Amino acid sequence: MAEHTRPLGAQISHMLKDRGVDVIFGIPGVHNQEMYRGIEEAGITHVLARHEQGAGFMADGYARATGKPGVAYVITGPGVCNIMTPMGQAYSDSVPMLVISSCLDEVAATRGQLHQMKDQRAAAETVCDWSEEARTAQAAYALIDRAFGEFETARRRSKHIQVPIEALVAQAEQGWDAERSLPGNITPPHPDVAKIFAEKLAAARRPLFVVGGGAAQAGHPVAGVIRKAGAASFSTYAGRGVVADDPLHFGAYLARPDSAAVFAKADLVVCVGTDLAEVDLWRDTLGAECGHIFVNIDDEVLTRRKAGDSAFKSDAGLFFAAVAPLVKDGSSDWSAEEVAATRTRWRSETDAERPGIVPVCDALRDAVPADTMIYSDMTQFAYVAKEVWDMNRPGHWHHPYGFGTLGYATPAAIGGAVARQGKPTMAIIGDYGFHYTMQELGVAVELGLSLPIILWDNGKLGEIEDSMVRAQIAPNAVVARNPDFVKLAEAFGANAVAPKSLDEMQNAVRAAFGADGPTLIYLTPSVLG
Repeated sequence: MAEHTRPLGAQISHMLKDRGVDVIFGIPGVHNQEMYRGIEEAGITHVLARHEQGAGFMADGYARATGKPGVAYVITGPGVCNIMTPMGQAYSDSVPMLVISSCLDEVAATRGQLHQMKDQRAAAETVCDWSEEARTAQAAYALIDRAFGEFETARRRSKHIQVPIEALVAQAEQGWDAERSLPGNITPPHPDVAKIFAEKLAAARRPLFVVGGGAAQAGHPVAGVIRKAGAASFSTYAGRGVVADDPLHFGAYLARPDSAAVFAKADLVVCVGTDLAEVDLWRDTLGAECGHIFVNIDDEVLTRRKAGDSAFKSDAGLFFAAVAPLVKDGSSDWSAEEVAATRTRWRSETDAERPGIVPVCDALRDAVPADTMIYSDMTQFAYVAKEVWDMNRPGHWHHPYGFGTLGYATPAAIGGAVARQGKPTMAIIGDYGFHYTMQELGVAVELGLSLPIILWDNGKLGEIEDSMVRAQIAPNAVVARNPDFVKLAEAFGANAVAPKSLDEMQNAVRAAFGADGPTLIYLTPSVLG
């Protein structure tokens, strides 16, 4: 047998290695075991999740930490169904994740097969960018390169490739070019476009930027232009850290209802790498009557502009690197005092809406290293922190923004910690969300990850209870009996502590970053004393 001939399942791992994949998350089964034949031989690390949902969130967390695609291997049927929630999350939050699964060879004429679905490919396609079946080796190689190419040239979103069991087992030649370079990112803007943008910005007296997650990789070029122009700015939750330590930055308070009054004062709004989606605004419009400029790589976002608006299709980093030399040093009619007073008012509103959480956020922020990467869950603690916790660098706070699933933080932080060996990574999760994926704590123990997991236990689905009360619905089904989380973590072999004060919490967090495994730090509102 020729040296370059292997079962297709093994060849896929070798191709992924050639395309830069170092880690795969997943769970083996009888249908996808051929995909595991080549993992070690290819020199790829495999992380064994406890549930396919955990594997998907780990791949998501790894991708967000590295900027590289996160890859997961799962089985036919239930494996694909279980990872669909992470696929939906990655799709909504523009995360490059590739799920490769096995599938049955034939489903139309035969019923009752193990793991059978009516249409597995179509089911997966409902939550990702695309889902395709590779019936031959060449099709598998082509689809993998298509996925990796699109991760570089288009909006990054989850994709799914399924391969029939018979094809995975069959011998296949190495049918890809190991030296082939994938397409580079989209090109910089034309000089005329950069000039038009700079002229519009120079003509404005109250320019106001909104930076989103699409600007996170750009970072310094975007912030540099904002500062140089003397413009004010907001960030979406995903865009936090793009602009830091700027006295004209309104922070991540975009969803405050009266931020619309701030936008009404603007004479130019520049939206960079953001959809301005419901989960960014929680209202229908920004509130600005002036012209808008949109810089985005997504055609769908760019076509939403109104008459008088401008739209430029470009990567934010490339666009603002080209624009920066043309932007004139300027000042605007925004004042640092106005911004500071507005931020102070909004911080007080946040504290009043969910009392007691802001002081815990402040104490936790002071205890973590500056370069900590944080993964949070759908919990009131995170909802407060996303507004009041200023980030000093972009791409270091990750959250299930769009799809909004519970149970994201623990496995996603594991994926991030795997990617960031030696660098601080932390999870923040609520008591109810922890139930969804608590079994993945075993993975963190198994890998010896120094991972603090902040578990905020208010004893209920607090946000849902508050929503029911506001809607004049008697709170129902919002309280579940919790286990002793400290003992539970210890049963997994993790460290666990229940601080009784903010000082104890800070000491526990600092110790957790140097521990020989994960540490569950159990907090309740009583930590305030």
